[in-house]
Parts: sequence; structure tokens; C-alpha cells
Amino acid sequence: MKFRIERDTLADAVAWTARSLPIRPSVPVLAGLLIETSNDGLTLSGFDYETSTRATLPAEVADDGRALVSGRLLAEIVKSLPNKPVDVSLDGTKVSVVCGSARFSLQTMPVEEYPQLPDMPSSSGSVKSEAFASAVSQASAAAGRDEMLPLLTGVRLEMEGSTISLMATDRFRASLRDLEWYPEKSDISAQALVPAKVLSETARSLVSGGDITIAISSGDAGEGLIGFEGIVGSGTRRTTTRLLEGDFPRVRQLFQTLAETVAYVHTQTFVDSVKRVALVAERNTPVRLTFADGQLLLEAGSGDEAQASESIEATINGPDISIGFNPSYLLEGLAVMSEPVVHLSFTQHTKPAAIAGVQEVGAEPDFAFRYLIMPVRLQS
Repeated sequence: MKFRIERDTLADAVAWTARSLPIRPSVPVLAGLLIETSNDGLTLSGFDYETSTRATLPAEVADDGRALVSGRLLAEIVKSLPNKPVDVSLDGTKVSVVCGSARFSLQTMPVEEYPQLPDMPSSSGSVKSEAFASAVSQASAAAGRDEMLPLLTGVRLEMEGSTISLMATDRFRASLRDLEWYPEKSDISAQALVPAKVLSETARSLVSGGDITIAISSGDAGEGLIGFEGIVGSGTRRTTTRLLEGDFPRVRQLFQTLAETVAYVHTQTFVDSVKRVALVAERNTPVRLTFADGQLLLEAGSGDEAQASESIEATINGPDISIGFNPSYLLEGLAVMSEPVVHLSFTQHTKPAAIAGVQEVGAEPDFAFRYLIMPVRLQS
């Protein structure tokens, strides 16, 4: 194995491929990054039995071959190299990395013990990379972080015809994002529950390409696997991951309640105000929002504790309402709103509130993205 490649190209591909490698692998070879050269160029692969990454990129290949080295160490080394062409070669049980006057020698791992990466499932369709990254960012805002409840750490993808719906919930909030895509079959109907962390990292890493191919395995081809592939720079990147199992909550039904009170608030003004008032909110205590008389009054703290309040302009249609929210959950939802105005809809102070973005006060939301947040009981 012997090849030459530009430093920046190699560093970016190695860093991307090594990102999913386990810190404490169950088997030592899983900490390795597989380097393969052929007439097609250079291929870098990583796998931890759950998620696989594979980057294929052009290189000046002198000798075909394969080697397995510590992925994290290689990433650190390549990142530190001077901006010159990098020569990599296998010499016995060592991999040599030379760049300018810098020379490194890495011990190889037994490549024959490395597991075979899963094949990419057959394509289900494609989606614009930037739109997909934005949709994943919005939907995953409501995904759970508690690994003791793995089902809720995922984002559910539902493909129905030309629409993908992404939804997530951690029981305290929920998100729903609809996105147009280009299916291989117009009558496609498929579902997948993808780990939110893997989905988010994959969507971000492929955003510089044009389209992302999405593929879900079915039947004997390997039930429970989803793959994503896109072109980045002059190379191709591919990720596969095992799907989460279980009956995901029926998130879509949560958004079907008719609102009694609707309010419009300018997004950035709302965010800044919540951040200020929340400074005095103790852990797990709410920020109180009171919508009345064309104003939104925000309050936090009570009794002998520090207190804060602030009023901002709001347009309100319907009965006055006072409701409490966990400020972190509220801010995380607002952070992924791209529109200048927030549309808030309420039924009762004890029921979830729905948030969506609109372009101007009074506009009806298109509901491409909706964020639902459970209220916190207020102290009287």
C-alpha cells in the first residue's frame, strides 16, 4: 500500500471517518481506521458494529493494499502536518506517514480481525443536503438525551410519497418537521427510527454536497439498517447505522388540537428576553409567560429568591393566558426557528403549547416545522 494525497483532503476525510470510532472499544481493532488503496483511489473506513463510516477519495496510488491503524491517532497526526502533500505507505507492520520533513511511523493492527462493513442498502430516494440538515437540526431539538430510554433518543423518519416527516420527543416536548424529497418509487411508504446523534452528525457532514441518498434496508437484505451517501468535495462519503427498535410515541397526533389563544412575538426579542429572565430561574423551575393586553410578561423566581421580570410586545388573539415552561426546553425550540416571528398557540395553561415560525405578525404558519412543549405547573 502506497499513496500520495493533499494534506487538507486527507485530514478532512480522516477526521470525518474517525468521528464515530469508540473511545473504549469492546474489541481493540474497532479503534482502528481501515485504509485501502486500489485503482479507484483511497478508501477510509470505520465501524463499531452499530455505525459505519466510509470515505472514498482520489489519490495518487502507487501500490494497492490495506492497513489498519489507530483512527484517533492518525486523525491527530494528519491534522498537525504542514500544508504539503502527504506520502503514506505500508512497510511491514508499520505505516509510514511523511509530509515535508515530518515523519511518523504507526503500528498496524491485525487487519484480518477487522469486521466487514455492512453494505449500503438499496436506494430509497434522495433529498437536498442543506434542506435535510436544517430539518434534522429542527427535529432533533426535541430528542431525548437519556441513554436509559434509548427509544426516545431517536428521530423517527416517515417516508410517504414525496414527503419525509421527521419527529422526536423526550416526553416533555415534541417536534414535527415535514420535508420534500425525491423517492425512487412514488408510492413509497417506509419508517425508520434513527439515533438522533448519528443523524445530526451525518446531516451536518454532508451539507456541502448536492443531494443525499437515503436508503433503508428491508427483508433479507438486513432488516434495521439505514444508509446515507453524499458527494463532498471530490470524494464520496457513506454512513450506515442500525435502527432503534420499539413503538415510538404517536407524535403527529399531539399537534392536532385546535388553539383557543394565538400569540405572535418577534423571535430574537423573545429569545433575548427568556435568556435574561431565566438567569434567576433555579434548576427545574419555570419561566412564567403571561399573554395579556398586547404584552408578553416574562417572570422567574419567587419568594426570598432572586426575581426577574420583563415585558415585550405581543399580538394576542383569544383569551388571556398565563403558562410556565422549562426555560431550556423553550430556548432550544426557539433556537431552531429560522423565521423572524414566532407563532404560539395555546388551549389551556395545563396543556401543551405549539410553536411555529412565520414571516410576519398575523401570518398563518405553513406548519413545515412545529415544536410542542409541555407546561410546568406554576406556584400560585
